[in-house]
Amino acid sequence: MTRTVHIIGAGLAGLSAAIKLSGRGDSVMVHEATAFAGGRCRSYHDAFVGMTIDNGNHLLLSANHAALSYLREIGGEDRLAGPAHAEFPFVDLKSQQRWTLSFNDGRLPLWIFDAKRRVPDTGPLDYLSLARLLWVAPDQTVGQVIVCEGVLYKRLVEPLLLAALNIDPPLGAAKLASAIVRETLAAGGLACRPLIAREGLGETLIAPALTTLQQRGATVRFEHQLRALQFGDGRVTALEFADETVALHEDDAVVLAVPPYIASGLVRELTVPTEFRAIVNAHFRVDPPAGQPRIVGVLNATTEWLFAFPGRLSVTVSAGDRLIDTPREELAKTIWNEVAAVAGLPADPMPPWQIVRERRATFAATPGQEAKRPGAATSWRNLVLAGDWTNTGLPATIEGAIRSGNRAADVVSRQR
Repeated sequence: MTRTVHIIGAGLAGLSAAIKLSGRGDSVMVHEATAFAGGRCRSYHDAFVGMTIDNGNHLLLSANHAALSYLREIGGEDRLAGPAHAEFPFVDLKSQQRWTLSFNDGRLPLWIFDAKRRVPDTGPLDYLSLARLLWVAPDQTVGQVIVCEGVLYKRLVEPLLLAALNIDPPLGAAKLASAIVRETLAAGGLACRPLIAREGLGETLIAPALTTLQQRGATVRFEHQLRALQFGDGRVTALEFADETVALHEDDAVVLAVPPYIASGLVRELTVPTEFRAIVNAHFRVDPPAGQPRIVGVLNATTEWLFAFPGRLSVTVSAGDRLIDTPREELAKTIWNEVAAVAGLPADPMPPWQIVRERRATFAATPGQEAKRPGAATSWRNLVLAGDWTNTGLPATIEGAIRSGNRAADVVSRQR
């Protein structure tokens, strides 16, 4: 008899688990507390900007094998866009320097011997220091492993790790930084090609997944918030919602794919990360100028990464807690002036804009918080965890969220 797997949460972790399990023949029911799927990777129509925008800007890399496999399974891989090779344009607004970091495809880093391809004002020997991040202890910070100063750090290492860890890099867990370096820089240019959702996150990562689940007979219920779990005999016995209580059969399973602060309220014995960091995004309704790269790294500015989409320029600022209380108009004007300088656009008038601030965008990627991340399996035989905050070995990223969903699906399958 087909069992039912109840997945609580329709973010990327929950959706990836649902895709895997439905593909294996399980009856899947997804319960989402809000009226939309995608969590932090959702798209929505913003009346103030007058167009559909993403809640946040997210970058994938060609090394993100779980994310690319997920996209292939739901038919969304062709909706990614990026350069043919690993190239990252940068602009330093203080010095007015512009350059493009250009990796060669092979694992041997020949690009560091070419002054036109590496970071300006650096030499090949400077890059040897990054090898220290390949062998780290679990309790070390990045600042305890490498020297967090100098040209290479400011122009490459800091932007890379700040975006990946969403924390001031010297304070970040060296274990997580090591995972990023191993899977990207150390793997060669073929692993570093930047990819963005050309038509938006919703059309690329979410809508095709919902269509695939529907085609497979899975059920997705929106505005269906789980209030409590009932436990007995070493398992979850029932799910309490506002309008009903669902009793679970012996073979049924539950994947809890919700934020850590919600998971710990439902399962009080859980140890979860308790500190978080913000991300700030800005969106401007304006046509990118001809030749504008899809992504540009910006140094010595509030803006950190500038993304170009059809009819829209968007900015991401990681570790954005310092900007949470900045007046919206002031922040938008500051960022727009920087965007205009990078893109060669007039600063006045400022186009329609929106500021999106996620106060608890990711767990704080410190060694202490990293140690609190639980695995997928729990002490209850039919309850499994998923989410980018679980112990994926990666920071809180799209790739980490999807890996967690895949891992949860594997645990559920083994339990059967």
